[in-house]
Amino acid sequence: MLELNKSGTDRSEPGRLPAQDPGPDAAPDTRPAGDSPSSGPDAAADRVPLRPYLIAGAILCALYFLYAYFQYARFGSPSWDLGIFEQEVRAYAGFDAPVVDIKGPGYLILGDHFSPIVALLAPLYWIWPSAESLLFAQAALFALGAVIVGRTTQQILGGRSGLCVTVAYGLSWGIQEAVKADFHEIAFAVPLLALVCRALLLKRYTAALLWSLPLVLVKEDLGATVAVVGFLLFVYGRRLQGALLAAFGVAAFVVTLVVLIPAASSAGRYDYWTKIDKNGEQDVSMLDSVLGVLDSSVKIEMLVFLIGITAFMALRSPLTLLILPTLGWRLLSQDSNHWGMVWHYSAILMPVLFLALADGVRRSRGSHRPWLASYAKVAVPVAAAIAVAMTQHLPLRDLLRPDTYRTDDARSQAARAALDAIPAGARVETDITLMAHLTSDRTVYWVGGAPGTAPDIVAINLDFGWSRPIQDPVVYAEQLHPEARYRLKHRGGSFVVMERTTPEPAKIPGVRGD
Repeated sequence: MLELNKSGTDRSEPGRLPAQDPGPDAAPDTRPAGDSPSSGPDAAADRVPLRPYLIAGAILCALYFLYAYFQYARFGSPSWDLGIFEQEVRAYAGFDAPVVDIKGPGYLILGDHFSPIVALLAPLYWIWPSAESLLFAQAALFALGAVIVGRTTQQILGGRSGLCVTVAYGLSWGIQEAVKADFHEIAFAVPLLALVCRALLLKRYTAALLWSLPLVLVKEDLGATVAVVGFLLFVYGRRLQGALLAAFGVAAFVVTLVVLIPAASSAGRYDYWTKIDKNGEQDVSMLDSVLGVLDSSVKIEMLVFLIGITAFMALRSPLTLLILPTLGWRLLSQDSNHWGMVWHYSAILMPVLFLALADGVRRSRGSHRPWLASYAKVAVPVAAAIAVAMTQHLPLRDLLRPDTYRTDDARSQAARAALDAIPAGARVETDITLMAHLTSDRTVYWVGGAPGTAPDIVAINLDFGWSRPIQDPVVYAEQLHPEARYRLKHRGGSFVVMERTTPEPAKIPGVRGD
């Protein structure tokens, strides 16, 4: 269970949630409460070398980027998200409003998810105007999380525990699946949450408060996580700071969902409420959503593996409370994509859980239960072994396969030939296969999502997985855009490029005239 007791043992003081204990291995601390002690456990912490963790982080960054790059180079993007985020970053880099035409002509992305922190990638995009720059940024942010998690673990546990946890975190399924899912804004939350948890473990409470504030700019739901950070600060004795931060987190959560997103949305509402109150076309009451949080074996499997990757020691730490807001909306959701172990949704939980592992081990070393104290001695290497064993079923295993590095297969060559047939600056309607390869220098729409625009080019992959096979691509293009006529410009393999033969419409939805 979660350990919030004062001594770090199994005893608790009734009616009180006392301050966090540095653990039985720490020297007594008699100085006044403060954020930056110059002696005691933090003095030893400062002596932990940084270089080994920077090397480990560089290796992990290379592995993450290598996987993501070759997936991209083989035209294997699993969703439209990479194209969406490149359109957003490209807009910020040009000092424009973050319009993402893939979501709909003229669509302001802040009306979908509130992630203004993505604008920080604009300088990188000036240097490297490609979707690959986003993949590299995410790899670096995930690896930075590993550096913080690993070094913090060694600071509080000593020995080789830090490098073991670096491996366990770096190979964790939550991070690997996020790498496979291409870029997402949550990449920024990973090192921020690692820094928040580090500050809490080292009793640097003002730092914990400050590092948590930018989380509200990463994604709209993270205000609730900030509120939990405030609760922990309150529990650890920083009553005023904790109360103010909790109030800020709740206010940010409410204002973002009720005011900011609806103000930016053309629909005037937060569309993702429907993930909770609708199952397809069927309405679902909040009571039914709550009663159904564990109604699927997929949800239960996810919960078991979340805690299991820490050898279950994360349950001993109050830091685990930080995962509850994210788990809450995922389990309430009627969308099965939110429940399991795929996609990017679990990445932000990884730094919290692995630092909770370190805290749980520290607390358990002095337990009056002999079996628990003994288990604490081996929990860290067990967690590392679990991560290594699971990797044989996770994305990074593909880096050991020669086919991963082949980008000259017939399908990839056909895709590149299709790209060459699409002129720079064109307005293109396409599916996921080519999308992220076009967004750097074309206006890109989602196929079927841009009625009335009569794009210059319609480019499709006939093997994309359409609900109905496309027999005549030109007829299909003209069905999408009856206001225009198209002709076949290029066909190679399963890729077809059609160009408009009629004049461009005088008024294009979502495009403002200069």
